[in-house]
Amino acid sequence: MAEPDGGALDPEDAKIVTLARSSRARTGAAEGAAVRDTTGRTYVATSVELPSLKLTALQAAVAAAVSSGADGLEAAAVVTEAGTVDATAARDLTAGVPVLRADPSGAVVETL
Repeated sequence: MAEPDGGALDPEDAKIVTLARSSRARTGAAEGAAVRDTTGRTYVATSVELPSLKLTALQAAVAAAVSSGADGLEAAAVVTEAGTVDATAARDLTAGVPVLRADPSGAVVETL
């Protein structure tokens, strides 16, 4: 897997893309996301659409990380068919954290 600029994707970043892709495929959700905290732990989530609660996959993954005690993120990945990703939740926790947007095949199409 390579980034659009032709650079090789870091193995740890490839792992979170794979986890995000797997969670999305397993549940049939619109989006899957994974985040890696500053201690190397990963948290995975999909988009949530309930009558009283709507979260993007990234918001849900960040919430899982924070509720488990994470105080910062090293990286995040979102697998989606959408052309954009709102990185606000990840950036609320860690300013400037790289957020990878990948298509459903797992190919990274953008780093935010």
